[in-house]
Amino acid sequence: MAYWLCLLNTDRLNLLKAWIAAILWLIVIAIESTNLASATNTSRILYPLLHFIFGLDWAHFEQWHFFIRKGGHVVGYAILSILLFRAWRATLPAMRNLRWTPRWATIAILGTAFVASLDEWHQSFIPSRTGRWQDVVLDSCAGVAAQILIFLWWKSLGKGTASSRAARA
Repeated sequence: MAYWLCLLNTDRLNLLKAWIAAILWLIVIAIESTNLASATNTSRILYPLLHFIFGLDWAHFEQWHFFIRKGGHVVGYAILSILLFRAWRATLPAMRNLRWTPRWATIAILGTAFVASLDEWHQSFIPSRTGRWQDVVLDSCAGVAAQILIFLWWKSLGKGTASSRAARA
């Protein structure tokens, strides 16, 4: 009986940890959606830094600034997709102790697209920001790419363990 109580508490703890991580990342995205992370404010930090390190002039910096900001979208929303996958995996366990299911990946992708849509909608009300549908597409594609990487990672781990089991037999 004590074993099952311990196991139950471990499952609840894993569930709580998974959702706390996702919620904290949602808070990071919400903060980045404000005026604090507008292009004007990020350029105040990045231009002097890149000018000092690489001697970048303003004309070239504007191009790099665009790609750095879009790269931030990709990384940020890929992380969100991974954290949502992890949270839904802990919330909706599979019947057969699976590591990956299309259900978890689909919910994570839809959640990522939803948050991206809300983020851009919110930014459309802030004078220093713009809400762009292209960013929603970029963010959603980052979520899909993250799920593909998760699938490939679990698939590669599964093959490694299957071959090592066959070698031991």
